[in-house]
Amino acid sequence: MLNRINRRDFNKQLLGSACSAGLLGNVLAAGTDGSAKPFQLNYIVASCMYGKLPLETILQEVPKTGAAYLEIWAERHGNQREQIDELGVEKTKQLFDKHNVKLGSFTCFKYGLFNMQGEMDLVRQLGGDMVICNSGGPKGLKGAELKAGIKKFAEKLKPHVDAAAEKGVIIGLENHGGGLINDPDTQRWLMDALPAKNFGIALAPYHLEQDPEMIGKLITDLDERLVHFQGWQHGMGCMKKLPKEQELLQLPGRGDMNFVPLLAALKKINYQGRTEIFMHPVPRGIPILPTAEQVTAEINRSRAYLEKCLKQA
Repeated sequence: MLNRINRRDFNKQLLGSACSAGLLGNVLAAGTDGSAKPFQLNYIVASCMYGKLPLETILQEVPKTGAAYLEIWAERHGNQREQIDELGVEKTKQLFDKHNVKLGSFTCFKYGLFNMQGEMDLVRQLGGDMVICNSGGPKGLKGAELKAGIKKFAEKLKPHVDAAAEKGVIIGLENHGGGLINDPDTQRWLMDALPAKNFGIALAPYHLEQDPEMIGKLITDLDERLVHFQGWQHGMGCMKKLPKEQELLQLPGRGDMNFVPLLAALKKINYQGRTEIFMHPVPRGIPILPTAEQVTAEINRSRAYLEKCLKQA
């Protein structure tokens, strides 16, 4: 309880808004009488799961998935970020309000980690609290050279993390394959090198060795530095065109990976961030299935599996 109160008070001071992932999570974790509620996942939908369908079409689907939040993706994975430019801030807000959905985050791969301050401003204008990107950076470093590279990367990132804190925004770093920050050790080293409360890992199990116990251990090690969790496994990959049934193996409950150790770890740390059921289609930019209704049904299939895992956890 003491740990939860400290985190809540910190987020009040840092973000000054119930939109922050930490503060909102603590609201969800407590009953109306102040008693603890059973641990639950707080779902968010990635707009790119629906390809480049209109933002309003996607917003209509979000509540059907058990989610309260939408994450906005840009070209080439989706184009809802570009649609917001066309709509403008006020019309976008009206659409979110109309369908009783909240903005959670932007994923900003096309802008790069060091060019996101404008995105941070827009996220806050729209009521969101997080931007997500991958590290990029030099490849092939090992040993002392790798640790030095991570320290240098952390120093370069500090002013951006400070700017995000001033704006009331969390930066989530995805452990993207091939980037500087990809495996469990590099994630841990970066968190040690940059101990900012508004900076953490947006964990994508797809990009890790498909070892549930190892991923569960990483989750517990990250603890409050885990700011976003993707329900996403490798399956047969997402880099070449496959029959749809094989492509869908990236989703929880479709592929072979047992998510129970991951859910047990999330429960152990009382994870209060958002959980995103995710996969990439081939080619990028198309819906994972032909119609919005089919996409929603597939998300719900994976959600049912995760909820089953949570009960076992």
